[in-house]
Amino acid sequence: MNFAANDPHATTHTLTYGAPIEQAKAAMILLHGRGASPEDILGLAAEIDPGNVIYLAPAAFQATWYPQSFLIPQSANQPWLDSALNRVDGLFRMVEEANIPPHRVFLLGFSQGACLSLEYAARNPRDYGGMVALSGGLIGSDEDLQDYPGFFDKTPVFLGCSTVDPYIPEERVRLSGNIMENLGASVDVRLYPGMGHMVNRDELDAIAKMLDSVISHTA
Repeated sequence: MNFAANDPHATTHTLTYGAPIEQAKAAMILLHGRGASPEDILGLAAEIDPGNVIYLAPAAFQATWYPQSFLIPQSANQPWLDSALNRVDGLFRMVEEANIPPHRVFLLGFSQGACLSLEYAARNPRDYGGMVALSGGLIGSDEDLQDYPGFFDKTPVFLGCSTVDPYIPEERVRLSGNIMENLGASVDVRLYPGMGHMVNRDELDAIAKMLDSVISHTA
């Protein structure tokens, strides 16, 4: 059996930034985009860090979480998609084993990583510290987006994207926000006219505010 072909992300490395895990009051898992790296996405951490947070950025195998478009049926992106979701789940288990509970854990992704972060959260709703999708949406065809179980307990979810993003249709961003809201999340969708495929200052400020809210209420 070709292990890499069946579970490509299982043994990729993870970079960290910020507080040591045994001292951290909160954690953020950051998922990079297609063709990017953990180093790229960790560049956001210094911009938003309130202190006392550990940031964990896993690497996608061959810099790709799944090979095809996020808008086609999920089955066309297997087994890469399931492998990526399992990789994220392993990091959540790791921080929970370090006594950081879910309500102090954040998940952030950009582009392909944003799609993966939303898909993971929708499949695993709980009282997270917050979810952030920068230029992304839920993964799959419209038929794939029908059967998410569970309920968020007012978990803050932030979706930011350009109105003319060349990879992420505005309609999918809005639909993803509606689905997360129907699952009980507190959703903030911000669409920026004419922006490129990038992260802007308003998005960074919103993320920093989410983080600071959790840190300031943690003894």
